[in-house]
This record gives sequence, structure tokens and C-alpha cells, in this order.
Amino acid sequence: MWVPDSAAFRAAVGPEGTAVAARLLGRVLLCALFLLIVANPSARAETLAAALSFAYQNNPQINAERARQRATDESVPQALANYRPQISAQLTGGLLGVRNLLPDSTVQSAQLRPWSAAVTVSKTLLDGFKTANTVRQAESQVRSGREALRNIEQGVFLDVVTAYTSVYAGQSLVEAQRASVNFLRETLSATQLRQRAGDVTPTDVAQAEARLSRGLADLNAAEVSLAVARATYQQVVGLAPGHLVPGTPLDQLLPGLRDQAIAVGRREHPSIVGAMHDVDAAQSSIKITEAALFPTLGVQGSVSRNVNTDTTLGTTRQDIASVIGTSNIPIYDGGLAVSQIRQAKETLTQVRIQLDRARMQIDLAVTAAWATNEGARVGVRASEAEVRAATLALEGVQREARAGSRTTLDVLNSLQDLTAAKSRLIQAQRDRVVASYTLLSAMGRLDHKRLGLDTPDYDPALHYYQVRDAWFGLRTPSGQ
Repeated sequence: MWVPDSAAFRAAVGPEGTAVAARLLGRVLLCALFLLIVANPSARAETLAAALSFAYQNNPQINAERARQRATDESVPQALANYRPQISAQLTGGLLGVRNLLPDSTVQSAQLRPWSAAVTVSKTLLDGFKTANTVRQAESQVRSGREALRNIEQGVFLDVVTAYTSVYAGQSLVEAQRASVNFLRETLSATQLRQRAGDVTPTDVAQAEARLSRGLADLNAAEVSLAVARATYQQVVGLAPGHLVPGTPLDQLLPGLRDQAIAVGRREHPSIVGAMHDVDAAQSSIKITEAALFPTLGVQGSVSRNVNTDTTLGTTRQDIASVIGTSNIPIYDGGLAVSQIRQAKETLTQVRIQLDRARMQIDLAVTAAWATNEGARVGVRASEAEVRAATLALEGVQREARAGSRTTLDVLNSLQDLTAAKSRLIQAQRDRVVASYTLLSAMGRLDHKRLGLDTPDYDPALHYYQVRDAWFGLRTPSGQ
């Protein structure tokens, strides 16, 4: 590195200027040390995997969607309830005052306490397969809801990755801009000393002042962007960011060809899989409405006891037991049922079109994500080449400065170019990580299992089987 220790330089700036030059050299070394830290951030503590794990357990959007899915699970036992008998009990009683006028003009009064009790059991035997198709529809809705939950998890994971990498890049850029501002302040001080010594003109001082003002503006913009990124991170993850380790691309989880990625997206993306279950639910809905055209058959059994304390009656208690079969044959309902059937068929057509639309959207998303990821690879390589070229340029300016053909300001400009190049490399590496996660999300594979997160697994099927065959009980499996 060029050091301004020549006799001509010391004579021009004097002892005070020499001290400033020494401080300037120290700033150069600190800036170089910072760039080395950015290039090798192994001392950082907080990882992207830890942020994803915390969000998987605590993100309110994911937890709200899990609660919605648990509520959807209850539609299956509600449909199964139509297979089970319906039991009801009735109990009546009271106080009755009676006053009778007999033919011989005598009056007879009494205070009666009649009561009755009855138990009725009813069961549907035939309903045109309405119950069976209702159960099938509910099960399809549950499976569709699980895919919606998986899609929400993918979106939250991608938000976490974006927020995490934005904070890390913002922290690095703020430090780079802060080091640059400090460096430019020292440059301005040295240039002012050289002007007083007659070595430079006022134009050189104005250039240094303009460069410092621009550096302060860049630092302020970087700090504002970092504050926004930190707030977004805390909202998505649920914790304030600390010292972050840079994330790495997911190249090992990505296919080698774009067509393979598109095929995976068509097969596994939750939007497509969920839409397929929606088609199944719509088909079951047609059969449910068609059940209104079929006869129904049911049976009802009941036992009752009526007690009357009126002594003038021939009986004081009556016990009744009955078994009654019921049948209902629809003849004409004003066209309601056939209209509902036509409506259900149009709904099925709509859902099928939505499935085709989901396929086209996923194809577009995968194609765009693939192109973005490949472009990010090129961007990183270009930024690395820029850093190498800027490093060689700085070394060349330093050699020319030793020969007297370059000024101190030229050296500082070259160093600032190198710092800006490294800042662009940080941003390109951030975009590279986000692009790889975006491609994995577009394929439908951005989940905690494939990412290998160290977190307990939330299995929505566990709650489903806990409530599917529950005949009674008000408490949910979670104890609420």
C-alpha cells in the first residue's frame, strides 16, 4: 500500500499534515479490515435456519392458519354425525287447578300435578347417499385446507429469508458507508492542510467536500433502509435481529434443468394440489344436491309415560312404546332441487378452470424464478469480477502515486470505488440467496423438513384423527 512518507510530501504539509496522513492511513487499514470481515463473516452468531425455526413456531400468520385448519377438521365429524342415531328426551310437569260443576249443581274442585316423560330415538336409513357424499366433501375440504396451510408456511418462510438477508446486507452496507464517511473526513482534513501549504488548489478542497456530502447522504439512506429492514424482520420473525450470519443459496435442493423444476411445481405446489382437492369437493357437492331427488327412509322409536292425578278418570298413568318407519318421496318442489344441481355443476366448472389457471400461474412463477436465480448467479460473478478489477486498479493507482503521477485524492477515489464494488457484491449475494429460496417456493418445496430445520414438526393430520371419530366432548385436543 502507498504511504505518503516522501520528503516532498512532508515538506509540503508540515508536521501537522504528516499526523493527519498517519490517521488517514489508519482509516485505510480499518476499511480494509472491515472488508475482510464482510468477506469472511464466520464470527457471526444468529443463523437463517434459527430465524426460520423460530418463525415456524411463533409466526402469527402460520398459527392463525393452523387454527383455521383445525376448525376445518371439525366438518368431518359433523358430516359423520348423520350416520349416528339422534336421541332426545322430553320431561313436562306442572300444577293444575280443576273446578267441575256436576249435574246436581254440586261443585267438585281438585289440585292436580300431572307430568310426563318421553325418550325418542331416530335414525336415517336412506337419504340418497347424501351423508356419504357430505363426508367425502368434508374430507376433500380438509385436504385442501392442509395445502393452503402449506402454502402459507412457504410464504412466511420466503418473507423470513427476504427480511433476514435484507437486514444482513443493510448492516454490512451501513458499516461500509460509515467507514467511507470517516475516510472522507480525513481526506478533507488532509486536503485542507495541503491547500494551506500551497500544494493543491481550492478545487481539490471543493471536490473533497462534495465527496463527503455525498457519503453522508449515502450513509443516511443506508441507515434508513436498515431501520425499515429491522422492523420488517421483527414483524415476520418475532424477534429483533442481532448479529447475523449470511445465508447460503439452496443449490443442493434445486433441480439441474428448468423443465424438471416446472414438472415438480405442477406435481407438488400446494396451490395446484389444493385446487385438485377443491375439484373433488365440488364433484361431491353435485351428488349432495342430487340426493334431494331421491326418497328418504328413516325409523323412529320412542317410549313415554304420562301420569294424571285426576281421580275422576278411569286411568291415572299411561305408558306408551312405539316404533315408526318414515318415508319421504319427493314429487315436485317448485324446481328448487334441479336449480341447485345446475348451480353445483357450474361451480364445478369454475373450480376446474381455477385449477387450470393455478397450473399456468405456477408454470410462470417457476419460469420467472428460474430466470431470476440464473441471473443472480451471473450477477454475483460479475460483482466478484468488479471487486477483483477494482482491487487491481487501486494497486495500480498506488504504484503511480509513488511515482508522482497520481495524487492522494486519486488513491482515495480508487479505494472508494473498491468499497462500492464490495457493497454491490454484498447486495448481489443477498439477491442470490433470495432467488434460490424463491425458486424452491415456486416449486412447492419450501418446507421445514426439506430445509432440515431443528424444530418440532406440526402435523395437521394429528388433530384431524383426534376429532374425526369423537362422539362427544366440548374440550379441544389442545385443552381450550
